[in-house]
Amino acid sequence: MRVDQLLAEGLTRSFEFFPPKSDEESAVLDETLRELEPLKASFVSVTYRGGTASRQRTFDLVTTIQREARTSAMAHLICVGHSRAEMRELLTRYAQAGVENVMALGGDAPEDPALARSEFEYASELVELARDVGEFSVGVGAHPLGHPRSRDLVSDRRFLAAKLALADFAVTQFFFRASDYFDLVAQLGELGVTKPVIPGVMPVTTLAGITRMATMGAAVPRELATRLENAHQRGGLGEVRAEGIRAATQLCEELLSRGVPGLHFYTLNRSTATREIHGALFGTG
Repeated sequence: MRVDQLLAEGLTRSFEFFPPKSDEESAVLDETLRELEPLKASFVSVTYRGGTASRQRTFDLVTTIQREARTSAMAHLICVGHSRAEMRELLTRYAQAGVENVMALGGDAPEDPALARSEFEYASELVELARDVGEFSVGVGAHPLGHPRSRDLVSDRRFLAAKLALADFAVTQFFFRASDYFDLVAQLGELGVTKPVIPGVMPVTTLAGITRMATMGAAVPRELATRLENAHQRGGLGEVRAEGIRAATQLCEELLSRGVPGLHFYTLNRSTATREIHGALFGTG
């Protein structure tokens, strides 16, 4: 089903994966997909970092999931490194394969500057192209703390509102305070945007993750970092992981209590943490 239709029916639960680069990674992902299948996700999304090889890996994974009817699949698309002709061809292939859902993103700058060329300046242009090519349900990204390249939060919200006006829904970058999400939704509402914004969740399960999350776009708040550090003093690595799962579960509980349209779990192609959180929230997993 289309993601916009799923959202219209009620709360969605979705998982995000990245395409494997090796036989070993493929085996891990296959196991993860089997372990998460009983949770009956509303849809899953598959990331894409750019380049011909990554483009094909994402296409293969999305269409395999769709073909095997495991669940509805959503393909990530990025502006960086693409001509309009290339992206039109890719969208056409997705439409022909029966894929109805795409996520239009700006994309990260590649390490090789030669791969950074693009005929798209903003993700909104990618949304418009998807509309022109097929009957897709189109999502866009949202950053509760503001996009790293935004000049300020005011302009960030203005650009996001314009982008969401063209799209069907948004999925946020992960965050760690429920207030950050609800502030974002309220600010969009003040700009006249009421499209669904699905909160993205990723637990911090290691002390190293405190630093890593900041490089991935969302700094861990001091109170959560202290909570994890205290857990390490109490019981070592295992207690840090358990505390991180508890913190993420509590975040989800607060989000659900205030009527979010769905929960989107960043899995990193592993199932255990997602299953534990999902089980605590919904009694399964």
